[in-house]
Amino acid sequence: MCFTVSVEKKVKEAIKEYLKSNEGVQMKFNFDEDYFLVSGFSHPKLPIIKQGVIELSEWGLIPSFAVNEEKANELANMTLNARSDTIREKPSYKKSIVSQRCLLVVDGFFEWRHENNRKIPFYIYPKDETVFYMGCIYNSWVNKLTGEVRDTFSIITTAANPLMEYIHNSKKRMPLILSKDDIATWIDPSTPQHIVDSLMKPFPESTMRAHQIPSDAGNQRKNRNVPEIKKEV
Repeated sequence: MCFTVSVEKKVKEAIKEYLKSNEGVQMKFNFDEDYFLVSGFSHPKLPIIKQGVIELSEWGLIPSFAVNEEKANELANMTLNARSDTIREKPSYKKSIVSQRCLLVVDGFFEWRHENNRKIPFYIYPKDETVFYMGCIYNSWVNKLTGEVRDTFSIITTAANPLMEYIHNSKKRMPLILSKDDIATWIDPSTPQHIVDSLMKPFPESTMRAHQIPSDAGNQRKNRNVPEIKKEV
């Protein structure tokens, strides 16, 4: 699956370029954080591209039927990823995939290969040293007791390409990655279902690179938000 990503310098550059190339898109916040490695289970707020706007959104989609904050938080831990093959059937996702699609821009992402009792971490990133545009869905959940609105999202996953089959050999999944040319189509709420479905496919391995990183990348007790976490070993 995809529970850990990198959002730093190249993402900021890509967002600036997107704003420059798409006149009228609104972004009413400053995003200065560097996340060299951040886990979805910490529910970070990250910049999300929607049609006409870029907003900060919390990782872990909360569906509208969550009755209270306790249930919302429980569901958010279960919705970091949404499988492309069942997304139209699951109550948490079936509304969002129709008209609430968005993109998360990342420098790269992390996955672990399982060998016997070992978990070997890898960093996966674009071969052309740009960014990945991850296909996501979103929902705004309203706490009926407090009126608080939480904007939330989930990363869609697909079957793995050959590179990701080797790395993510336990589940053989990978995040949905879209080409730059498909951004407008993906985030357009009016895009027909059959076209949306045609975009939910494995990204070509020829456009990706990966290398092994330090073995303590998965150690929650250490500060993993440092540039060295992505160093090749």
